[in-house]
Amino acid sequence: MSKTQFAQRRDGRVAALQYLYAWSMNAPKNLAEDLRVFYESCPEPREHYAFGDELIQGVILNADAIDAQIKALAHNWEFDRIAKIDLAILRLAMFEMMFRKDIPPVVSINEAIDLSKLFSNADSKRFINGMLDRLKGQLGRDARKVE
Repeated sequence: MSKTQFAQRRDGRVAALQYLYAWSMNAPKNLAEDLRVFYESCPEPREHYAFGDELIQGVILNADAIDAQIKALAHNWEFDRIAKIDLAILRLAMFEMMFRKDIPPVVSINEAIDLSKLFSNADSKRFINGMLDRLKGQLGRDARKVE
């Protein structure tokens, strides 16, 4: 993967995280229109965030399955008490790990931890890493390879 592709994927994940955080607070009635307005506020054209757009659509489409997985893995944590930004990070990473076989799970975990360092508090990275590490153990695939 080239530096440009890596940067676009990182930008896409950041945009997806920002959108999913807002979505968790107030889901729009018209997703397509809401996404159009969202991308208009971004510094790059929408095409730059194509990967992020795929992630947003995938998380929203699979939200029930992802949230069920979070609830199953969140030992001693009530789902409603998980910080919204941490929930958005978990949803994003778990979507990648569960549904995107073209991304090695360890990459998704590392990206989630990096996002938590940028957008959440210092304690969140341990919580997020623990949750995603438990999921990685249940996937039944090589965590360092694509399928």
